[in-house]
Amino acid sequence: MYNHEVYPAINANQQLERQFLNFLIPSPPGPGFGGAPAFPGIPGPGFQPSQAPTAPPPPFTPQQAVASPFAIDPGAISLCLFRNTFIWLSNGQGFWVYPIIIGPRSVAGFRWNGRFWVIFGIDTRRIVSFTCF
Repeated sequence: MYNHEVYPAINANQQLERQFLNFLIPSPPGPGFGGAPAFPGIPGPGFQPSQAPTAPPPPFTPQQAVASPFAIDPGAISLCLFRNTFIWLSNGQGFWVYPIIIGPRSVAGFRWNGRFWVIFGIDTRRIVSFTCF
């Protein structure tokens, strides 16, 4: 049976925060540990604790690129790792992100909320277009 003392109930936001706050991320692209190459978005031996960007994103909203009817390719968006990136979602929303991990079907990093960077993750199937700076 479920024991509330051993397994306290947590909501989805707490679970997401725990998942990302305890997560170690790779260092920015560059030579890997011991001369081994670094692969963007794939954790390697050069781990560092996650850290949000120290400056805000550009103070403008870029013009939207031509949207694709297909899901965003992780290989294409991986070129935006550790760079200010503006993404547009299928619901019409758009915002600045700073991606630090690109998975097969997800992007994780930090999102600008207008005042500061917050931990963020999204399914690439929700992204219709993006542009990075």
